[in-house]
Amino acid sequence: MIQGEHLVVKYRGHTVMDHVNIQFESGLIHSILGPNGCGKSTLLKVLSRQLQGESGVVYIDGQDAKEWGIKPFARHLSMLAQSQERLTDISVYDLVSYGRFPHKAFMQRLDDQDRQIVDWALQLTGMETFAPRSILELSGGERQRVRIAMAVAQQPKVLMLDEPTTYLDICHQLEIMELVVHLNRVQNMTVIMVLHDLNHAAAYSDRITVMKHGDVYAHGKPSEVICAEMLRDVFQVEACVERDDENGHPLIKSMRLLSVKR
Repeated sequence: MIQGEHLVVKYRGHTVMDHVNIQFESGLIHSILGPNGCGKSTLLKVLSRQLQGESGVVYIDGQDAKEWGIKPFARHLSMLAQSQERLTDISVYDLVSYGRFPHKAFMQRLDDQDRQIVDWALQLTGMETFAPRSILELSGGERQRVRIAMAVAQQPKVLMLDEPTTYLDICHQLEIMELVVHLNRVQNMTVIMVLHDLNHAAAYSDRITVMKHGDVYAHGKPSEVICAEMLRDVFQVEACVERDDENGHPLIKSMRLLSVKR
């Protein structure tokens, strides 16, 4: 269970998050939606202790996150920020092995168990044959899988992903989403991710949080949250929302800009 109470974040005098209260249940796939600048990525950074807000408390399983040691926290929660293109010439295997650092003492080398876990993370993400290759040789989708493998090698209970499908083509987007489902359903990881594709969020999430102007606009099941009214109020678009014939998920069939923005 991850819970944020009265989270306030300001940047250069501008309030990015204003007394946000949110709770993410364990064992589920959560997606955070909202327009640019509404505080989605900021929320992930605060929850993962990458950013200190002005006020508020984050609880991890009922304990104040500030009371966790650095390594115990990293063993519990892994945060994968938006993809960075400033890459160094490092092998896939070595990059994934960085995920074992929270489990090692200072300057302690990887042992056989660590190497087995790295091999497992590579296999889980379908990247085992790429292990000796340089990260510079890989496509965008392959690099994203390697980054997820590194996060998985931490063996966290909670995996946070900030826009994991950005800049990927539709095939690689779906591969990443299917991988997320596998990590949740098979590996029992709680997943909290920021997404832009509303239909992906509707199809692959157990819960959806919608943010607007630095606060939580709605939180609930996809069928409860994704509707024409929400899209009009939050994204300033008129939309036709139907139900998928196979699974009943909300399906956005068409969108157009409002004639007058609110």
